[in-house]
Amino acid sequence: METARVLVAADKFKGSLTAVQVAERVTAGLRRVVPGLAVETLPVADGGDGTVAAAVAAGFERREARVTGPLGDPVTAAYALRGGTAVVEMAEASGLQHLPDGVFAPLTATTYGSGELLKAALEAGATTIVFGVGGSATTDGGAGMLAALGARFLDADGEPVAPGGGPLATLAEADLSGLDPRLKDIDLVLASDVDNPLTGPKGAPEVYGRQKGASEEDIAVLDAALTHYASILGPDTAALPGAGAAGGIGYGALVALGARFRPGIEVMLDVLGFAPALARATLVITGEGSLDEQTLHGKAPAGVAAAARAAGIEVVAVCGRLALPPEALEKAGIRRAYALADLEPDPAVSMAQAGPLLERAAESIARDFLAG
Repeated sequence: METARVLVAADKFKGSLTAVQVAERVTAGLRRVVPGLAVETLPVADGGDGTVAAAVAAGFERREARVTGPLGDPVTAAYALRGGTAVVEMAEASGLQHLPDGVFAPLTATTYGSGELLKAALEAGATTIVFGVGGSATTDGGAGMLAALGARFLDADGEPVAPGGGPLATLAEADLSGLDPRLKDIDLVLASDVDNPLTGPKGAPEVYGRQKGASEEDIAVLDAALTHYASILGPDTAALPGAGAAGGIGYGALVALGARFRPGIEVMLDVLGFAPALARATLVITGEGSLDEQTLHGKAPAGVAAAARAAGIEVVAVCGRLALPPEALEKAGIRRAYALADLEPDPAVSMAQAGPLLERAAESIARDFLAG
């Protein structure tokens, strides 16, 4: 009989466990039932928050830079570097986590710090930059990012347009001639689980504006401002897949920086070395906080399961809550899912006790798939 080797390749359980902690708890639970079990851990992310942490767990060096936060205050942001490859996460510089509780700035939050973070990666010698976008506090079409990299956005009086998406309504001229020349020589990969266009019914303001504190009036203002911005930078590109990612920072990266869009989980699996780890495994355990309809649209567990299924390796999943029927799981390539909600139905208690509960779920996996 083939010796069992388990690969734990799960994303974070948002609000309770990091991807690294998920891997540690699953490993502990498995080994309680099968002592000495060969377990390899590869925390994964799909380009959103947690992407730098996943890269560091896979052996990248963590670097830090002081950059401009979404409200204009300085923040410390991390990126990851290995050889000539950098993993930059826009949420580290311009994410919702940098807003004080209950404070939003939908019209004025800026991605300037994301541009500064990209510049830090350039200065560290990166020739390939994986730019993970998600979890943003911003809806400025990437204008702030581009300004930090040398672009100039001017109003009718020749004055710089104020930060944020709202003021882009006053944009008269976009001068990209001052963009950092090193950008021409790098491979910039826009890694996102979002393929929305910049504007319109499926665009960044309409679909994601409310979670950044935008009122219905703000959404209309932002959509009009970004439509105007795109009319100056390149209107035929506003519908590109990924243009609407992270408040439109995807648009700025695609149009002005020559980025190429790839689904975030695909990029990260490549960067993290998933294929060789998968080749060593006989069972894969993936997961995230909530396995739901969104999971099926480019989230980490779906990407892991698709790759494992293509290699003929069985996949099970762990999650906080399960909102997918068995047939949807099967279609995604997941044999079975183990939800913490089945062990502890109170969501608050389940999140607070996620670690011990996850160990219990892993014990069940070991009994069902590995014991004997």
